Amino acid sequence: MATPPARSMPYRGRLCPFNYARMYRSRNRGLVLMHSHLSPGWQALSWHDHQAESYHAGSTASVTGIPFLGLTLGTDGSWSGRFWRRTAPRSYIPAWCESVRVVGPAIEVTFHPQLRPEPEMREPLKRTIGVWGRRGQALLSRLHVGIVGLGNVGSIICELLTRMGIQRLTLIDFDSVEELNLDRILNAVSSDIGRLKIHVAGDAAERNHTSGSIRVGRVDASVAEPQGYRAALDCDVLFSCVDRHRPRRILNYISYAHLIPVIDGGILVRLHKQRLVGSDWHAHTAGPGRRCLECWGAFDPSVVGLERDGLLDDPSYIRQLDPSDVLLRHENVIPFSTSLASLEVLQLAALALGPLHNVGDQNYHFVGGAFDRTEDRGCDNQCLYPSLLGTADLVCCPTGRDISAERKRESRRNVRLHCHPCIPIMDK
Repeated sequence: MATPPARSMPYRGRLCPFNYARMYRSRNRGLVLMHSHLSPGWQALSWHDHQAESYHAGSTASVTGIPFLGLTLGTDGSWSGRFWRRTAPRSYIPAWCESVRVVGPAIEVTFHPQLRPEPEMREPLKRTIGVWGRRGQALLSRLHVGIVGLGNVGSIICELLTRMGIQRLTLIDFDSVEELNLDRILNAVSSDIGRLKIHVAGDAAERNHTSGSIRVGRVDASVAEPQGYRAALDCDVLFSCVDRHRPRRILNYISYAHLIPVIDGGILVRLHKQRLVGSDWHAHTAGPGRRCLECWGAFDPSVVGLERDGLLDDPSYIRQLDPSDVLLRHENVIPFSTSLASLEVLQLAALALGPLHNVGDQNYHFVGGAFDRTEDRGCDNQCLYPSLLGTADLVCCPTGRDISAERKRESRRNVRLHCHPCIPIMDK
């Protein structure tokens, strides 16, 4: 920021946003002042910029209750941003954003050069940089990536991203490792039984990363609970590695209302008389300008209520279902999970680097060995999700209780009390 000349008058310009602020207060929205500069990259504030934005910060924040936002566009399409924070009566200073993300057919992010500096191109990443290039690697490595579900697919995705040089991960899962998981969860061993999956994956990420430094957030919650939901909103892109319908519905909502791309995938194994007759897996990305997860058929809205009420964890309800019901099918092997994890990570590479940013729904059929792709033609005409674009939580907040997560945590507490009633035990 430039130092203003002595005895200068505040620069007011011609913008008077007070009436706009009153209008948007009724909609629970704030205001942003945008302008452009004649240079590329992240833009600093000139003295006139500082005076114009700081002059309007107080009145806007007092009317809307939301901090005033300033955005600057460079000649190369880069955006810089700052919120204005009050430090004294009639005194505001810019609180710079770490990054500004533009979401459309591709994900484009501009990073603050001091708060999120370009990472050093280290020797362990030499071959990776040879593929993506320095610019592509600088973008990928600084993305804040969230993984929802750290089971068989999520644990592999975590490892792939870690070795690709991603520097910031948020892991969201409430479940712990069981013995029957050891054939499919990467980096889990018998001594990890009972540990949270986020800690198994997080420890491996901190041990195996190639970026020189890594930040791993670990959230012991469901994305359907407020804590997990808020953690997901802080990410630039999300991986959906859940096997239930309600979390997928919430992630679908996030992808439109909060403009965060969600990369999703699924595996279906078909058996007949205990013999494998078919296995298919597919990956796609939902978000602004793309087909949503419901239109892709990734979740069934009619099942969401059953999960919310805890019926899918109720033994008396489960006994009523046919053993072949898809709600009870969890057959899988790690080669299938590894292939799907690879497809999902390649969806991220396409989203960030292109040249074809939207590769649609990629499908692999194990029996027959066929690979095909379904073009993304957007949502069906009757779909409501595109109407939620950019509305954040103005329409609804889909979080609440997750009975499955609560029962898992209660089960862990009971095991601890039974084993060591007088000794507190940490999850990690």
